Amino acid sequence: MLVIRCAACKNKLWKYDKIGPGEVLRCHKARITKKYSFTAGDQKIQCSCGKDIGIDKGSFIKMISKAFTYSGTKRNC
Repeated sequence: MLVIRCAACKNKLWKYDKIGPGEVLRCHKARITKKYSFTAGDQKIQCSCGKDIGIDKGSFIKMISKAFTYSGTKRNC
């Protein structure tokens, strides 16, 4: 499980079940297990501080690489 945080204010955004060793470029909505504090509107995902975190693409969120940090372990298959 990874904890995705805003790079600007360090707020927790969500917990994500990452499968595989690669970078976090997309967050599939079905794998988000717990939501903390973010707003979703107009195809933009924003932290509560106002910084853009990603773009809503339907079944997944395309992440902006410099806008977030994460900690935790990835599940390798």
